Amino acid sequence: MVSAQQVEFNRAQPDVYGDAHPKALLRAIQEDGDRLHCLENKHIISVDHLDRDVLIQLFRLAAKYESNPARFSSPLSGKILISAFYEPSTRTRLSFESAWHRLGGDIMSITDRSSTGIAKGESLQDVAEMFNNYGDCVVLRDTSVESIEEMIHSLRIPIINAGNGIDEHPTQAMSDLYTIFKWRPSLLLPDSEAFSPIKIGVIGVPSQMRTVRSLLKMFTHFPRIVDEIFLLYDESVEDAVSSEQLAQLEEAGVKVSIGHDLNAVLPELDVVYINSIAWVGESFETYGKSFKLSADSPFKPDAIVLHPLARGEELCTSLDATPHNWYFSQARGAVFLRQALLTCMVQRASTVMDVI
Repeated sequence: MVSAQQVEFNRAQPDVYGDAHPKALLRAIQEDGDRLHCLENKHIISVDHLDRDVLIQLFRLAAKYESNPARFSSPLSGKILISAFYEPSTRTRLSFESAWHRLGGDIMSITDRSSTGIAKGESLQDVAEMFNNYGDCVVLRDTSVESIEEMIHSLRIPIINAGNGIDEHPTQAMSDLYTIFKWRPSLLLPDSEAFSPIKIGVIGVPSQMRTVRSLLKMFTHFPRIVDEIFLLYDESVEDAVSSEQLAQLEEAGVKVSIGHDLNAVLPELDVVYINSIAWVGESFETYGKSFKLSADSPFKPDAIVLHPLARGEELCTSLDATPHNWYFSQARGAVFLRQALLTCMVQRASTVMDVI
């Protein structure tokens, strides 16, 4: 039976564990809004297409939104987002739609291929032609790696890749790095005494997990913040990381080590990023059942844990009430990061840059 105490809630308490407030990050970045203009009418397909200085300004705008969300309610008024999710999603779809709604825009949402002309054999190129007439921006998630490329040939409005099969998930990687910079803003101040590169453990299969693939690409834009990346995966997994992925990291100057013993390196890690699910075709596969994190794991005292969610047995709920839990902050911050990105893509950044 539910008690009276259980039906009450206290909003004075934080929504997430960890110091999720972004004002220190705001102070660490000098505003240069002109850099954001290059995002206007630009497709966001891969982390490879992003620019470090643009990302930094995007993180600042996200921190601005998160620091004072009540100040921004109408930048996207009159704009329409087409939210096309042909693969199941909770956080990504809802955070994009929440971001757009919070800024005053309207949404047309598609969550099932069978409800569209695709079920009748319509091509994605023709779908894209229709989208040009109906909206101002598209967010697409699809189980197929090729879908996003098929659509961009016909699109005359910007599109965001919200996950295309096992390929990439660029805005997840943006949200991941935004969380890391909120946790330690000094990483953006390489000349300060507080600057110290971090050791990062990435538990997952880069060749199969789009979140891991995009995160590793993201670190190539910020090699100075990384002391070392430890790639951890079950040694029974074949071709877990490609030579191309390793070469991209090494060419950027990122030191990479590969291992299979999590607890052996966990006491050294500042950031632990763990994932276990990869979408393959119309279903998913689970990897790394031998890797599990809990409140009893041998973390550094100030280490943080990130996870793109949804989680399974690899991430114990015993961590939820510990200072290591930054995965809820990660999910929360994704809304503000996507607010910032969407504002820029539909040419509305100038309406918010001067708001304090």
